[in-house]
Amino acid sequence: MASPRLKDKYKEEIIPALKDKFQYTTVMQVPKITKVVVNKGIGGAVADKKLVDIGVEELTTITGQKAVATVAKNSISNFKLREGMPIGARVTLRGDQMYEFIDRLLNIALPRVRDFRGVKDKGFDGRGNYTLGIKEQIIFPEISIDKIKAISGMDVTFVTTANSDEESYELLKAFGMPFAGGKKNND
Repeated sequence: MASPRLKDKYKEEIIPALKDKFQYTTVMQVPKITKVVVNKGIGGAVADKKLVDIGVEELTTITGQKAVATVAKNSISNFKLREGMPIGARVTLRGDQMYEFIDRLLNIALPRVRDFRGVKDKGFDGRGNYTLGIKEQIIFPEISIDKIKAISGMDVTFVTTANSDEESYELLKAFGMPFAGGKKNND
C-alpha cells in the first residue's frame, strides 16, 4: 500500500521549506501534526440517547475509524444533565489515517462549504494547536443527505509539535489549509 500523499509532501516539501524559513538546525525541530481530534457535542442527547449513537456512526463514517461516545464530567441541574451521561462523540486520528483525513478535509469537504472564503486564523490556542469549527456534517461526501435527520456541526483539532502559533500557522498553510485573508496577525 502506498503512503498517503500528504505524508510524502510533508517529508519532501514541507520539512525543507520550514527548516529554511525558521532557521532550524535539525529536521527534528520542524513541527509536525501528531494527531487530529474530531469532536461532536450533541446537545439533544439529554432527551434522546439515540442521537449519540447517530453521532458516533456519522463520525465513524467520516473518519474511517471507530468513534467513541463522550460522557458528561459534571452534573448540571439546569440542563437536566447527570454525570456520566453520553453527550457527544469523538475520534482521534494518527498516522496514515490522519493524513488521509486531512487530505479529504482540505481537498473535498471544505470546498463544498457554501460561500467558502477560507478558514479563520483565530483558532490557535497559543501552544501551536489549531481548532476548526465545521457547521454542517453534510460537506463530507461520505454522509448521505437523505439519511440524516438533523444537520449538526463538529470541531476538528490539529495537534502539532509547534512551539508557537506562527510555526503552526505556517505548517498548516504548507499542508494546504485555506486560511482567509493574509498573514496571521498577533493580537
